[in-house]
Amino acid sequence: MKILALDFGGTAIKYGLWEDRDLSHLGSFATPTNWDAMKQTLKELAKSFSDLEGVAISTPGSVDVKAGIIGGISAIPYIHHFPIGKELEELFGVPVTIENDANCAALAEMQYGVAQHKRSTAFFIIGSGIGGAIAINGELVKGAHLFGGEFGYMLMDEKRTLSQLTSPVQWAEKYNREHPSEQPLSGKSIFDLADKGNAEALHYVGEWYQTLARGMANVCLVIDPEQIAIGGGISQRKEILAPIKEELNKILKQNGASELTVEVVFCEFEQQANLIGAVANFERMKG
Repeated sequence: MKILALDFGGTAIKYGLWEDRDLSHLGSFATPTNWDAMKQTLKELAKSFSDLEGVAISTPGSVDVKAGIIGGISAIPYIHHFPIGKELEELFGVPVTIENDANCAALAEMQYGVAQHKRSTAFFIIGSGIGGAIAINGELVKGAHLFGGEFGYMLMDEKRTLSQLTSPVQWAEKYNREHPSEQPLSGKSIFDLADKGNAEALHYVGEWYQTLARGMANVCLVIDPEQIAIGGGISQRKEILAPIKEELNKILKQNGASELTVEVVFCEFEQQANLIGAVANFERMKG
């Protein structure tokens, strides 16, 4: 089956061709500024591939997969609150499926990766925000209003959310406000400074571990997952796994939940997770 996989992002649209359980023809283009321009660009892209049997899309927002409507808000404001799935099927002339990007990352791991044989997994997808998903017995738990697994909205104090405190992008913005300089630092740069022993960076990184682990502990005490899987750009920093595990176990022990032992791993597919998961969603819905 030849499926065009698309991953909608605020700055870029990634794509690839799925055939014989393999992604090829990987590429990307800048996210168009309006819906008409998006449709035109997608139409031109589809001409590059012959005999497509479907289009599988990963997108931000709260997605009603059956209605083909993207609710919520995102960095692509023009894709929300209308029958986008129907318009895209008319555009491509083949079946189209749409699913939330964090859910797609989860589906990729459930179908082909680290969560294949797990009864329950909580996914933390860490990027410009904190995405999340819950999988129990091989199915995504989306909730009554499609907010199941939206861990990034979790309040960590009176006002601030897990996304605001642990997304590397928003976390770095906080660092730069408190330590203004001519060259603002990225989240990666702050981690690199900490690796070199910079005291301020070490303090910030320590707080990052504590806050993320606290959020994970809260999730563990609600759903008691067999596994936590960490995805997104941060998963390329393999050295963060041990401190996260240590901090999580410490928090659980301090709060009387030492018997709650959860496996913490990195997602397998990293930058291609959303594309692969979009295909997994297509196969579940149309297979």
